[in-house]
Amino acid sequence: MLPFTLIICTYMRPEALHTLVKSVSKQSLYPDDILIIDGSTNTETAELLQTTAFKNLHYFKVSESDRGLTKQRNYGIARVARSSEVVCFLDDDTVLEPTYFEDLLSTYRLHPEALAVGGYIANEIAWEREKYPKDRNHFYYDGWQRSEPARFKIRSLFGLLPDAAPGFMPSFSHGRSISFLPPSGKIYPAEQLMGGVSSYKSEVFKSLSFSTYFEGYGLYEDADFSLRLAKLGALYINTAAQLRHYHDGSGRPNQYNYGKMVVRNGWYVWRMKYANPSTQATLKWHATALLLTGIRFLNAFTTPYRKEAFTESCGRVLGWLSLFTNSPKSK
Repeated sequence: MLPFTLIICTYMRPEALHTLVKSVSKQSLYPDDILIIDGSTNTETAELLQTTAFKNLHYFKVSESDRGLTKQRNYGIARVARSSEVVCFLDDDTVLEPTYFEDLLSTYRLHPEALAVGGYIANEIAWEREKYPKDRNHFYYDGWQRSEPARFKIRSLFGLLPDAAPGFMPSFSHGRSISFLPPSGKIYPAEQLMGGVSSYKSEVFKSLSFSTYFEGYGLYEDADFSLRLAKLGALYINTAAQLRHYHDGSGRPNQYNYGKMVVRNGWYVWRMKYANPSTQATLKWHATALLLTGIRFLNAFTTPYRKEAFTESCGRVLGWLSLFTNSPKSK
């Protein structure tokens, strides 16, 4: 297997990180280096890591100027050994299946042209083998089916369903994520990877870095990077390389700011992919953004998390309005 480095960027999640690193220690294929890039404002993460000896682990506490997901990733990349041929990234609130790295790295042997390979989150969506007759309550792909989310059912009524396969950006963005690929064990081509379950050939960082536009929480920075990389070569998702994602709320922005990020960062990434979209695609982008905002607002009346849904909706509205006076610019 190729020599590889694991980079984990973390912020104020000591317990989650410790659980992840323990799952790394049980891997059938172990990283040559593990770089922990900690942006925490306290010492709890460092202190907890010191309670267990992990092989090849190197801990870095960054200053405020290097804090934030994209900055911490670039900080880690600058410290990868020259001998490392692949750089893997993991979110700090994930837990790996024992053969995650073995399956992930095998993709580079099967597809030597690959510049990047993404892993697969196995615990968020319930899939089953395709059944007949088909109905509008399910999404079907490659002989598998899963429940079709309400937002896509509503989008279909307005002719706003994505015009691209999962893992690819539609002409008006708002596509289907990797979670719409089934747990078939197959390897699928893609152009968008999830940054928290991704890997890249080390050589790509000679010409590309994570954009500093995505400060702080960095929502969609992974889409931006992988879309730029897809212009240079092949990207894949290996659904056999599985892990579990346990969403840890600590370290996340408040719902209002998150709502603004959803719209503004989403617009930014779309325009990075399509610098000159058609009028129809532009109208569909705005229509979909507003429709999804409306659906999120309705969640304030249909879910127990009413305050979160309402404040996120307000953030989305403000984010959308700001596009007409202060649209995001590339840094």
